[in-house]
Amino acid sequence: MEKKRSRSGFTLIELMTVVIIVGILAIVAIPLYKTHLNKARASEGAALLGTVLTAERVYFSEKGTYTDDPDELGVSTEGNRFFVDYTITSVGDTGFTAETSGIGVAEGITVEMTHSTTTGTADLEYTFP
Repeated sequence: MEKKRSRSGFTLIELMTVVIIVGILAIVAIPLYKTHLNKARASEGAALLGTVLTAERVYFSEKGTYTDDPDELGVSTEGNRFFVDYTITSVGDTGFTAETSGIGVAEGITVEMTHSTTTGTADLEYTFP
């Protein structure tokens, strides 16, 4: 009587197919993951500029003009990890532009906000590395 040999396990071709599929998924997923990380980090900069917007509106209601001096606004960046400073790059009678740049792992990320009193909008623009 002849015994049948049962083979268990995977063939080399099956294993290589799985390795190739995992490699393709990694090639696609890693850049997407980095993009999502950068967007998440940039949200801290957007929140900071939102606070600057509120402070500028209060300043405008009290003084009748916007300021380009961050010290006059009193916006604290304490507790921020990636965006710890901002500049007000342009001030006019009808609005202002503020900008913040990331540090550390967020280096190269820039968030710019342009506020216009004529349209009543504050537009955010992101720059990623």
